[in-house]
Amino acid sequence: MLKRTLWAAALALLLAGPALAQNYRPEYKLSTVVGTAFPWGQAGERWALLVKEATQGRIVIKMYPGAALVGGDQTREFTALRQGAIDLAIGSTINWSPQVKELNLFSLPFLMPDYKAIDALTQGDVGKEFFHILERNEVVPLAWGENGFREVSNSRKAIHEPADLKGLKLRVVGSPLFNDIFSALGANPTQMSFADAQPALSTGAVDGQENPLSVFLAAKMHNLSQKHITLWGYTADPLIFVANKDVWNSWTAADREAVRKAALQAGAENVAAARKGMSPPDESVIHQIEGLGVTVTRLTPQAREDFRKATRPVYEKWTHTVGADLVKKAEAAIAARK
Repeated sequence: MLKRTLWAAALALLLAGPALAQNYRPEYKLSTVVGTAFPWGQAGERWALLVKEATQGRIVIKMYPGAALVGGDQTREFTALRQGAIDLAIGSTINWSPQVKELNLFSLPFLMPDYKAIDALTQGDVGKEFFHILERNEVVPLAWGENGFREVSNSRKAIHEPADLKGLKLRVVGSPLFNDIFSALGANPTQMSFADAQPALSTGAVDGQENPLSVFLAAKMHNLSQKHITLWGYTADPLIFVANKDVWNSWTAADREAVRKAALQAGAENVAAARKGMSPPDESVIHQIEGLGVTVTRLTPQAREDFRKATRPVYEKWTHTVGADLVKKAEAAIAARK
């Protein structure tokens, strides 16, 4: 009798999968800030493909680049994700930091000196803590990706030291922390979306901007009067693959695991793509930018230290916003990296 009961229960579970799948939506909306010309957008496309294959077409994901689901305002993406206007997202820690203050950690100036430092955070206990933080904000974090270290470019002059930034009008992302960083360096920061930044650079309404080299190259910023770029790696921009909580709970356990594994694979591929050609022994992306007539400036160790000191008050101010304990954990993880 017990065996028959167990077999009946198992059969019911097997039959439940297809039945539940019949109630799945025809399409799930994935938000990204940029399209497939960029490693970030390519990660979205890859995730959608892997999910479709792994679920035999039960879950079909359509990507909406350009933060189209929030009218191009990338800082509203996290709120829309929580409210259900967005089903899935590969989001920037910068863009989500207005709603999740702890994410400002990754934008603390000169916290992460190299890629191993990023990995020490995202792939260790600090990364796990961030996933718990996001879960408390009622979304489901699945994997880490990467947009890259952010470098500063402009149309007017090479930047070798903090004084060179004085008076430059620079587009920054919509986070108050970035206003504080560039104001501390004597620049004139102005917040605008990436979509609005491109015509502003073209017309000279702003002198420069800060973004990863992959974005600089894919957006053809050398055609937007950006003739000087300085490699200072003052912040980095990890990405997070996330699902809306209600959408996540509407899927079977097997399909949830398939979506998670697909995110992990797409995230790992994205990190590799975002880093390719950026540092020795392969600096092919840097050489490609130089070949476009852009002057690439590499900071001396002393200049980097000067920038770090100039922005230290901002670092200390925002440590209170992020949380002193979390910042200490991050600093310790970076110091212990291999």
